[in-house]
Amino acid sequence: MRIEDWFLSEEERGNPASKLPAWSRGNEVRPLVHGATYFAELRACLERLGKDDLLLFADWRGDPDERLTPGGPTVGAAMAAAAERGAIVRGLIWRSHLDLLRFSSAENRHLGQEIEDTGGQALLDTRTAVGGSHHQKFVILRHDRDATRDVAFVGGIDLCHSRRDDASHQGDPQPAPMPDVYGPRPPWHDVQAAVRGPAVAEVEQVFCERWEDPAPETRDPVRRLRDHLGRLDDAPPLPRPGPPPPPAGRHNVQLLRTYPARRGYPFAPEGERSIAHAYRKVLARARSLIYLEDQYLWSTDVIEPFARALEREPGLRMIVIVPRHPDQDGWLAGPASLIGRADALRRLRRAGGDRVAIYDLENHQGTPVYVHAKVCVVDDVWAAIGSDNVNLRSWTYDSELSCAVLDEEEDPRPPAGALRFARDLRLTLMAEHLDLPAERVDELCDPVAAFDAFARSAAALESWHESVASDGRVSGGPPRPPGRLRPHPEPRLSRVRKLLALPMYRFAVDPDGRPPALRRTRGF
Repeated sequence: MRIEDWFLSEEERGNPASKLPAWSRGNEVRPLVHGATYFAELRACLERLGKDDLLLFADWRGDPDERLTPGGPTVGAAMAAAAERGAIVRGLIWRSHLDLLRFSSAENRHLGQEIEDTGGQALLDTRTAVGGSHHQKFVILRHDRDATRDVAFVGGIDLCHSRRDDASHQGDPQPAPMPDVYGPRPPWHDVQAAVRGPAVAEVEQVFCERWEDPAPETRDPVRRLRDHLGRLDDAPPLPRPGPPPPPAGRHNVQLLRTYPARRGYPFAPEGERSIAHAYRKVLARARSLIYLEDQYLWSTDVIEPFARALEREPGLRMIVIVPRHPDQDGWLAGPASLIGRADALRRLRRAGGDRVAIYDLENHQGTPVYVHAKVCVVDDVWAAIGSDNVNLRSWTYDSELSCAVLDEEEDPRPPAGALRFARDLRLTLMAEHLDLPAERVDELCDPVAAFDAFARSAAALESWHESVASDGRVSGGPPRPPGRLRPHPEPRLSRVRKLLALPMYRFAVDPDGRPPALRRTRGF
C-alpha cells in the first residue's frame, strides 16, 4: 500500500496557506466507542495534569455540570482542578445560537465562565460564516516534563449532556432536549479517537491557528461588552509549542478540516474543504465495502462521489447507519431535516440497488438510538473519525476536524488487503450492532458476509416487531432476536410540507459554503 494513494498530498488539500504537514507517521490511534468510554479516559488524563502542563480544547457545546463518570467530577470541575494545580487551560467554545432554538448559548457561556473563574481562559468564538458554527470537538493534553503522555482526543463527542452513554444504550442520566420518541434519557451512539504521537502537535496547531485568528470573536457590541465584563474577551498568547511527541505506534494520521470560504482566515484565506477532497479521493478507490455511520447523510452533491463509486464498481457494497428520527421535531424543522436525506437515499439506491443498505439502531427495550457518530471505513483500509457529517454544512460551511488513519500493519485475516486499524474499527462497531460475541467477530471480515449478516439481523428484528404488533402483546410472545438493527424507512413528506420546508433546508439546515465558481460546477 502506498500512503499517497489514499491520503491527500499537500497540494490536494486545496489550501496553500495551511502549514499542516500532509500526514504524520508513528502514531497510535485508539477508537473510543461511546461517550462513557471517552469521558472516563478524559477524566483520568485530566487528573494527571500538573504545573505547566497544557490543556487545550475546542467544543460545539459544553455543559459545565456534565459528569465525566457517574460519581463526578463534572467537566467544569475537572478543568478547574487542573488549572488550580498550575496547568495552563485554554478553551475555544462556539458562541452558539439561542437556547430557544435548541442550541446552547447559555451552557457554553457558563462553561467559559467557570474556566475563567479558576484561572483559565476561554473564548466564545463566532469567527465563522453567518449562521455557521464551530463544530470541531477536540481536547489536547501536553505535559511539560513527559511528552510520552501527550494525547489528543478528536471526534464527534461534545463535552455536554446526553453524551455519556455506553454499550447498553440506556442514555445519559443528564439528558439534553430531544424529540419525545427518544424517551426521557435518549440513547446515544458516538465515537471519539485518542491520538498519541507526532499528530498531537498537529492537532495543537489547529487550535493555535484558531486562537490566534486576529478577527474579533464577535462584532456585536452588546456581546462584546458582556464578554469584556465576564473576562471572556482576553486571549493571552499561548505558550510556544514544544516539539512533537515521540513516535507512539504504527499509524499514519492525516488531519482533515473544513473552514468556510465566506471570510478569510489567515490559515485558510479561501476556506478549506480537505474533508470533501479526502472523501472524493478515497471513494474513487473503493472496491468492496463502504461502511458509514453518520448523523445526517444529506445533500445530493455530497452523496455523488458515493453514488459514482457504486455505479463504477459492480461488486461494491455500502452500509449506512443513521438515526431513525431527526433531532428536531417541529412542523417545519422536522421536514427540513428529512428533505436532504430523502434525496440522498434515492440517489444511492438508484446507483447501487440492493448493494446499498440503510439501517438505524434501537436498544434492547426498543427505544431508538440517536446515531451521532461520524465514522467511515473504506475497503478496510482507510478509516476516519471526526466531527464532520455527510452533508454540505460539514463539507463546506462549519468548521470541522477529522482524523484519517492508515495502519502500517496488514490484517492477517482473509480476505487479504485489509489494514488492521480500519478492519478492527469496523468489526467493533458491527459486532455491537449485531450483539455478536467476541469469538465470532472474525465472521464479519469478509465484506459480503458482513453485509449479509446485517441484512439477516435487521430482517429478523423487523419480523419480530411485526409479530408483536399483530399479536398486541409485549410479553409472552416469541423472544426478541439478538441485534439492534432496523431497516431505515424511506423518508416521506407531502409536497406541501416539502415546499414549505425547502427554504429552511437550503439556507439554514444545510447551507452551501462553497465559493460561487464551485457551486456552479458542483465541485469542492
